[in-house]
Amino acid sequence: MSRVASIFTQPSHKVLIPYITIGYPSITATLKAVSLFAENDCDIVELGIPFSDPLADGATIQKASFHALQNGVTPKLCLEVAKELSQKVSIPLVFMTYFNPVFNHGIEEFCAACAGSNVDGLIVPDLPPEEGLELEIATQRHGLDLIYLLAPNSNEERIRLVAERSRGFIYLVSVTGLTGVRDRLPPDLEEFVLRVRKIAKPPLCVGFGISTPEQAKQVAKVADGVIVGSRIVQLMEAGDESMVLLQDFIRKLRGALDT
Repeated sequence: MSRVASIFTQPSHKVLIPYITIGYPSITATLKAVSLFAENDCDIVELGIPFSDPLADGATIQKASFHALQNGVTPKLCLEVAKELSQKVSIPLVFMTYFNPVFNHGIEEFCAACAGSNVDGLIVPDLPPEEGLELEIATQRHGLDLIYLLAPNSNEERIRLVAERSRGFIYLVSVTGLTGVRDRLPPDLEEFVLRVRKIAKPPLCVGFGISTPEQAKQVAKVADGVIVGSRIVQLMEAGDESMVLLQDFIRKLRGALDT
C-alpha cells in the first residue's frame, strides 16, 4: 500500500489536502506553509508546479503560477523544494502538474526524479486515462501514485476506467470548469459523489471551489477527503500576516472535518 493510500485507512477520518503553488509568493513562503500544514493535521499536500498554460486553473492560481515563473521557479527547482520538504514533514507530498513539463523533462526521468525527491504521487489534470499508459507504467516503476480526475459530466464508462487506473485516490472535480473560490457548492455535487461511489473502490476526494470550513464539512459528509486550493493561495498574498491567517484557516477546516 502506498503512503497516499494509507492515509485513507484511518476509520472515520476525513482527509484534508491543501494545495499550494511552489514559489508563490516565494520559495521561503512555500517551505513555511507546508510545515504549517503538517503541524496543523493536514494529511497530504498538493504541490503545484508552475506552468505557463494552466488550463484547469482559475484566475487565482493562474496568477500564482505566472508570478512563480517570473521568480524563476522551474520543475527542477520544484523537485529540490519537494526533497527539502520531505526532510521536514512526514505527510505525503503530491505534485500537481500538467503533462507538458513531464514530457519535456522525459517521462521516465521525471518519475525517477520525483522518487528521488520523495514525492508520493502525481496529479496531471490534462492527461486523460486513455492516453496515460506510459506515465502509469513509469509511476508504478518508481513507486508513485498517478491520480486521475473525474468531472461531474463523466459517464459510467469513464468512471469505471478511472476507478480501475487511478492510484491513491480519485480526484473529483466539483464543477465542470476551472478552480476558484465559490460562494456555494454545486447542488448536484452529492449526487455526483454517490454516483461514483457506486462504481469506484478507491477513496474519493473533492476539489475545485471549496473555500470555507462550512463547505468542507458539507463535502466530507459524502467524500473521503477535501482539497482546498484557491482560498489558500489567496491567503498567501497577505504578506507578514499570511501565515497567521493560513494557520487559522487550516485549523477551522480541520475542525469542520473532525466534527
